[in-house]
Amino acid sequence: MNENIKSNKLTYVLFAVYLIALFWILLFKLSVHFSYMGNRRSVNLIPFSELLSQNGKIDLSEMIMNVLIFLPFGIYAGILFKRWIIGKIFFLFFLTSLIIEGFQFIFALGSFDITDIINNTLGGIIGLMTYLGIEKAFKNSVKAQKFVNITASIGTILMIVLLSLLKMGKLWIRYQ
Repeated sequence: MNENIKSNKLTYVLFAVYLIALFWILLFKLSVHFSYMGNRRSVNLIPFSELLSQNGKIDLSEMIMNVLIFLPFGIYAGILFKRWIIGKIFFLFFLTSLIIEGFQFIFALGSFDITDIINNTLGGIIGLMTYLGIEKAFKNSVKAQKFVNITASIGTILMIVLLSLLKMGKLWIRYQ
């Protein structure tokens, strides 16, 4: 089997695992009810309106997490959707985030928040730019893909271990 075909198959498998984790984390909150979560079904159509926390200080943690969780999506998109125009890839990030936010609202799993859509889309864009930088550094898309696959394989294994430990209650994070 051609080494490039093996590399593509691994990338697709890693992307599928990432998407499953993404939906599990964002839609089902890891199937864990954290103590800070309430049953919310709300809509926020004003971007960044909930930037201030209850004590009046700026809370960027959720926004940063939304950007970070979509970074791998952008990296995978850079590899798997090379032939797409950049606007189509950006729309994919937006549409995926919109679908997740819509499902959160429809199934009362969380709130529909335009800020999350913006930050998720931004995370995908940053991830895509990161991949393009990696590709430029390697001066070869095949070598860049191999690097991403190795890094993503290690990251995927670590993610599965951490999520498993969380689900089994073996981490310091408290949940009900």
